[in-house]
Amino acid sequence: MKVEAESFKVFSVDTRIKIIELLKGGPLAVNAITESLGISQSAVSQHLRILKQAGLVADERKGYHIYYSLNEDKLDDCQKELIKVCTCGCAGSCKPRVEKGTGDGRTALLEYKKRLERELKEVEKKIASLERNR
Repeated sequence: MKVEAESFKVFSVDTRIKIIELLKGGPLAVNAITESLGISQSAVSQHLRILKQAGLVADERKGYHIYYSLNEDKLDDCQKELIKVCTCGCAGSCKPRVEKGTGDGRTALLEYKKRLERELKEVEKKIASLERNR
């Protein structure tokens, strides 16, 4: 299945990436996502609508609540398209970013936090290097 360039526009908003990270831990209701991200329920609903239109998330009603989960097949398709233009030389051998899992999203958030902390350290090193070279 060919992934259209339009599909990648949804990744241009940081909040949507965070929602995807949360959903890597398993299905969540809007309230749980809202609480985790600290933004309004309306904002979360808007982002979920866009993710759903792109086919990246699916929803399932359970009683009064609607639970959202990742469409892992669609994310895999997006990953395959990105690998085609990957410049790291991995030729697709890199570990997939999308991992199946269950839970409340806490594990996914902790992993996201660790990744951000590593990236922050790299940025701080680059800043220190630039300052030394002045």
